[in-house]
Amino acid sequence: MTTALSDEPARRLGGIGFCALGYSLFSIQDVLVKLLVTTYAVPQVLFFRSLIIIALALAIGGGSGVRSMVHSPNKLALSVRAALMLVAWLSFYSAARHLGLAQLATIYYAAPIIVVVLSVIILKEKVSPLRWACVITGFGGVLLAADPRGQLHLAPAFWALFAAGCWALSVILVRLISRSETTTNQMVVSNLFFLVATACMLPFVWVTPDAMGIVMLIALGFAGGFGQFFLYEGFRTAPASAVAPIEYTGLVWAFFYGYMIWADVPTPQVVAGALIIVCSSLVLIWRERVAARQQQAIAAD
Repeated sequence: MTTALSDEPARRLGGIGFCALGYSLFSIQDVLVKLLVTTYAVPQVLFFRSLIIIALALAIGGGSGVRSMVHSPNKLALSVRAALMLVAWLSFYSAARHLGLAQLATIYYAAPIIVVVLSVIILKEKVSPLRWACVITGFGGVLLAADPRGQLHLAPAFWALFAAGCWALSVILVRLISRSETTTNQMVVSNLFFLVATACMLPFVWVTPDAMGIVMLIALGFAGGFGQFFLYEGFRTAPASAVAPIEYTGLVWAFFYGYMIWADVPTPQVVAGALIIVCSSLVLIWRERVAARQQQAIAAD
């Protein structure tokens, strides 16, 4: 009993750390995708990414992972989540053709708020006022950093918001499935779905990759695979509403890589928004650490 009391806040804090690491790897993945899609079609990029992630998941899970996947009672839920993720990708890139990056990021980063709302409705999680404040403050930082201006096209805006909703619902499904499903099983099933869907498109979009393309595609698979692994482990050990604000750190990484690779200089408004996002995440981590210490003190008494 004492161990459970003392470990629960620490597990929650560890889950937040796993998610932060996962989102940092996803940012590297986004950089590689942005570089690759100038030469290769999105379905081809996704095909190689999924293939490598499946190989990584099977290597981590081993033979026992394959057996548990075959006998998994969550095949339907895993397939539904994979379909949601694929739809989210397609919707997001469809919207990206018509919306500016600022508008696209602003709409899509509604996802963490949707996660918190769904965690209350579906998971029956108790969301503290501090967590709500972190989510709303982080989204305010996104608005400030993105500085959405100009005419907003309703159809692409809907697709971006739809992508955010699909991703948020997939996050909730991860939380539900993780109660009885291994991380590697989730990785294999979701990426197997991606692999089959994109393989059907390959004959129409195939471009033979050169040596540099192969290296980048492999790196993409590793970044995406380990990013998924750490993110799923984070969702397994921390409430969805607690890790939702950590997704905002991905925007900060995007600004960093944009400057380092494409020499995009952030404006003072972007820097201010990024600071708000980081501070909201740090406040959440600090509060979870305080809770861990308090419960450890209670357990010791």
